[in-house]
Amino acid sequence: MDATHCVGSRRHFLGAAVAAGAGLALDARPDIGPAGEARLHMDTKTHEADVCVVGGGMAGLCAALAAARHGARVVLMHDRPVLGGNASSEVRMHICGADRHNEIKNLRETGLLEEIRLENLARNPNRNYSIWDTVLYEKAWFQKGLQVLLNCTCQSVRMDGDRLASVTGWQLTTETTHTVEASIFIDASGDGLLAPLSGAPFRIGREARGEFGESLSREVADSKTMGMTCLFQARPYPKPQPFKALPWAYTFERDEQLPYGAPGHREFGMGYWWIEVGGEQNSIADAEAIRHELLRIVYGVWDHIKNRGDHGAENWALEWVQFLPGKRESRRYIGDHVLSQADIDAAGRFPDTVAYGGWPMDDHDPAGFWAVKSARPSTTFHPAPSPYGIPYRSLYSKKVRNLMCAGRCASATHLAMSSTRVMGTCSVMGQAAGTAAAMASARSAGPRDVGDRVRELQQTLLRDDAYLPWVPMEFRPAVKEARLTATRGNPEPVRDGVNRPVKDDPHAWTARPGDSVACEFARPARVETVTLVLDSALDRNIQMSLHGDFGQLGSLPPSMPKAFRIEGLADGQWRTIRRVEDNYQRLVRLPVGESLAGVRFTLDGTWGAPESKVFAFYVE
Repeated sequence: MDATHCVGSRRHFLGAAVAAGAGLALDARPDIGPAGEARLHMDTKTHEADVCVVGGGMAGLCAALAAARHGARVVLMHDRPVLGGNASSEVRMHICGADRHNEIKNLRETGLLEEIRLENLARNPNRNYSIWDTVLYEKAWFQKGLQVLLNCTCQSVRMDGDRLASVTGWQLTTETTHTVEASIFIDASGDGLLAPLSGAPFRIGREARGEFGESLSREVADSKTMGMTCLFQARPYPKPQPFKALPWAYTFERDEQLPYGAPGHREFGMGYWWIEVGGEQNSIADAEAIRHELLRIVYGVWDHIKNRGDHGAENWALEWVQFLPGKRESRRYIGDHVLSQADIDAAGRFPDTVAYGGWPMDDHDPAGFWAVKSARPSTTFHPAPSPYGIPYRSLYSKKVRNLMCAGRCASATHLAMSSTRVMGTCSVMGQAAGTAAAMASARSAGPRDVGDRVRELQQTLLRDDAYLPWVPMEFRPAVKEARLTATRGNPEPVRDGVNRPVKDDPHAWTARPGDSVACEFARPARVETVTLVLDSALDRNIQMSLHGDFGQLGSLPPSMPKAFRIEGLADGQWRTIRRVEDNYQRLVRLPVGESLAGVRFTLDGTWGAPESKVFAFYVE
């Protein structure tokens, strides 16, 4: 009897014994290997997929969802019990992006990230991170075509020439080895784990100034990176909450010993990003030592707030301390294009733009917290335009033919990555990579081959409500030639191909409850679906954050259409074919499946605002 069979039989016996209410004693003799080592009896499972995504942070989650929704069989392998990476309850970092906490209006990332945020806003008004974890979990777990392997750490790969054939991971909770065979692999692990395993070229550290012509780079390249952060969460109580300093923590007697002095730690409800170290070490090999150093600083800072000076924290107590450090930088892939400072400065107007960024080049000092000793700032914000484009050629390996990348390990220089690493940007890169992976798999092609069909990729992303600066959405002839009418205002913006406000142009038809917009075709046409892009208040902030007040909405955007109906025109008569009563999503795609002479949208109500906007209304 082999080991797998033995484990299966033993588990079956255990289940039967428990069901009968019996006790059970198992043979504790170890499985002795040829060299005398003892091994666990492990289950082994093999999964066949079209696309395998390694890493379930925001980039990996969006990549897996996008690939599955476009028909691919997807396996998502993630080494943590919760999804979201740095956005999860284990780290609790808010998702930043091109809108810079809504400082720049109407540049919030849409597509899958917007869908997830709106779902969270509908269900989680108190910003509870366990509920947020659940929203992410449900999105993945119940997505058709997507299998999720949580608590599963990728440990090895099998190569077939210059292609990845499979990845193998160890699932801690089930003591099971999972091997995933796929045609396309996406590395969204953050650390770029598949690069060294597969032999794909990668980079760690900071480039020399002359290598990519980056004026902000150093004269000489080095291996230093941005560091890692541990946050804490505190809350007030009705009476004083004493805190006794930990003997192994650091002691900070004066405000000047902390980054940014007294102003830097006035708000102590959700810790500080500048409790950061590790950039002068190896953020992978030294991760455990870095975490211990961070905890020494965390408890030292809290001791300073509580016991060393009057900070107004007498009634405050720690509620949570982060034990999984939030990492900013490690390996970066080398793709067909390496995004650089010069690209960002020029607004990244690439012909193969499939994602966008807009966060400043936020370059953290490798010394992190300890940069204060040299009177250096913990980070330097270098200007960057918002938006700037990110090319498809930065989302796949230059060498391994079926290996893609998304998130902070995408192909970029250190300086460019200091902007693209934020999770809003990582999410849209993930959606682009997942969509492209599904296209490649369906055609038995590689990621590079999809570059020859980049217009199709771009249009697919736009139909899924991604935003691509300077790339308009295209419509089928029946839509372009149809007669548009509305009860008020000009309805033409619903088919202008730009589905959000841009500068002073709203690119929208404005409606009040009772208003309608109709699209009548030159001749009856088969209508499979009706798609709407609605008003989710891109000029407001809906990010999940406990890091102070950024003006976040605590409920659904008032301007969001709550109730509306779709009518179809047939035989000269309008009739209701779809009615929606409790909508809270921006992208709404409704199945129809019949021949019609026209379709009409009527707004019946919003979530509180007197009027709303429709950015797109079309059929396919």
